[in-house]
Amino acid sequence: MHAVYLSLGSNIGNRRSLLHEAIEHIGEEIGTVRRQSTFIETKPWGFESPNMFLNACVYVETTLAPRQLLEATQRIERRMGRVHKTVDHQYTDRIIDIDILLYDDLHMREPDLIIPHPLMHERDFVMRPLKEIWQEDD
Repeated sequence: MHAVYLSLGSNIGNRRSLLHEAIEHIGEEIGTVRRQSTFIETKPWGFESPNMFLNACVYVETTLAPRQLLEATQRIERRMGRVHKTVDHQYTDRIIDIDILLYDDLHMREPDLIIPHPLMHERDFVMRPLKEIWQEDD
């Protein structure tokens, strides 16, 4: 089993229901959700929008390899209605966003997959919920 931390965010639609739905899909398609942070409301990061985000982190135990994990998170996003990560390389409002933060102690850098997530330490909306569920023995 691999220890994985994921970040989730939503700023359009019924944000709370969408996060719950994403967590349910994660449990069905990725692995066992062992811990879930509380949901926090935050301002958009990296773009302007009147829509506040609801963010959370989950700790998941999975048998998926990193590439399979990325494909699964993207599949969940698409199923929930997300079409693009960015528009013209700019962040936009989103129904759901699922980012891979950590995968065991793995460090990898590929064009579409960097672990640990390279910007997580700059994002309070990631670090606050991550610290809430973080345990050193994972």
